[in-house]
Amino acid sequence: MTVPKASGDATRRQHSAYKDKSKPGDIRTSNINAAKAVASAIRTSLGPRGMDKMIQASNGEVTITNDGATILNQINVTHPAAKMLVELSKAQDIEAGDGTTSVVVVAGSLLEEAEKLLHRGIHPTIISDAFRLAADKAVEILTEISQPVELTDKESLVKSASTALNSKVVSQHSNMLAPLAVEAVLKVIDPVKDTNVDLKDIKVIRQLGGTVEDTELIDGLVFTHKSAGVNGPRKVEKAKIGLIQFCISPPKTDMDHNVVVSDYAAMDRVLKEERSYILNIIKQIKKSGCNVLLVQKSILRDAVSDLAIHFLDKVKIMVIKDIEREDIEFICKTLSCRPIASLDHFLPDHLASADLVEEVQTGTSKFVKVTGIQNPGRTVTVLVRGSNKLVLEEAARSLHDALCVIRCLVKQRALIAGGGAPETEVCLRLGQYAQTVTGVEAYCLRAFANALEVIPFTLAENAGLNPISTVTELRNKHAQGDINAGINVRKGAITNILEENVVQPLLVSISAITLASETVRSILKIDDIVNTNK
Repeated sequence: MTVPKASGDATRRQHSAYKDKSKPGDIRTSNINAAKAVASAIRTSLGPRGMDKMIQASNGEVTITNDGATILNQINVTHPAAKMLVELSKAQDIEAGDGTTSVVVVAGSLLEEAEKLLHRGIHPTIISDAFRLAADKAVEILTEISQPVELTDKESLVKSASTALNSKVVSQHSNMLAPLAVEAVLKVIDPVKDTNVDLKDIKVIRQLGGTVEDTELIDGLVFTHKSAGVNGPRKVEKAKIGLIQFCISPPKTDMDHNVVVSDYAAMDRVLKEERSYILNIIKQIKKSGCNVLLVQKSILRDAVSDLAIHFLDKVKIMVIKDIEREDIEFICKTLSCRPIASLDHFLPDHLASADLVEEVQTGTSKFVKVTGIQNPGRTVTVLVRGSNKLVLEEAARSLHDALCVIRCLVKQRALIAGGGAPETEVCLRLGQYAQTVTGVEAYCLRAFANALEVIPFTLAENAGLNPISTVTELRNKHAQGDINAGINVRKGAITNILEENVVQPLLVSISAITLASETVRSILKIDDIVNTNK
């Protein structure tokens, strides 16, 4: 009697060998739900009609934005899987600079489809491998439908920057900020040779006062504080600029030492020595022909003492002090000069030349502007203006995204349509490809294709359209061969999105799909969370 029972047990065990135990399943579900929660939190901010989020920090500081990376960066996330989506958004921000909301929304949608496949009993590794295959195929399709672009075609570059800016808080200023971003990038690169842009060469300076329309591109240098002199020059023509890293102030003793002065004669002698010490430095500076002095910030003592400023005013030298250490490299590159570390090296050869250095008044504040630099380096400064702190910060973030979009086009010189058109086309072609594949992989490929429809679906939803009928009509247009059909949120209809000038760099979409699928695959492969004591 016992023998058949044993064999039945063996048969049952054989069938259940590949089924996960309950704990890995629960962990996976927990991870997927946490990641989906993050995706749904920022889903409403996708697209030009997306909503903005107001983020209040613990110190009471408020940020208003709809940039995915900024929102996720400031959200307090505790679940480890949800943190992976925050990291995913950061990775997209570094790689492409735009599409930070899209990448998280796509990842959330892929996880939702993966959850359905898991409930059907498909093994996570099979789903993971199929998603990798689908992502590679999607990249192929996107590359196929893209259009090459030349960096000399400024109109196309401006269109793609405008598309990135249209979903921002400052979208009404996109017709002014987009050409400015294009011009800034083209000034710091060689369009023929360069395949990347170092955004450190474009210095974005925020100045409160005025409106976003007052934002300007300055072919030179800007210092956000006024000149240090009291009665010194406010405008210097044919300037000879010296950048120093030593202090024009009396030397101090070490931390643990004191100088004890017992009588007035000794005190007078100390003051006399200080005076002659400073006077000697200033005489040497004046002798070199320098008339504008940039002084690096010092931690241990005053970089320029009041007495030194008094003497510098008398010899008509303009002083700009408290220059941060991290700005030194940018200043040297712009002026094509070297920082001077000691008085012995303060020679005419180490000075930079410029046509004009002047102090400019803006609203309540002043700043110093250097223009007409001789032998300038490949750098530019963008002075962003805003009526209040929230608008100013969002304008600077939006401009950074526009600069990143142009950088993407320098890296990979190809454009694709926006408005959910590429996602719908990839969905359609992946579905056709899935029919040629046999086995369980076909299910997974179809699921990946369906997940990509979340982009047009969300765009329609956020624009107040009926998402189901809009996506159905969009799918129908693509099935008829109109690969550039997309959702026109302004007209509330499906139109040829290229004619509406809604374009985006190919790299943004490729990066979004690749990074989202990688993150989803790693979440699917996690079957346990282990806490350590460290």
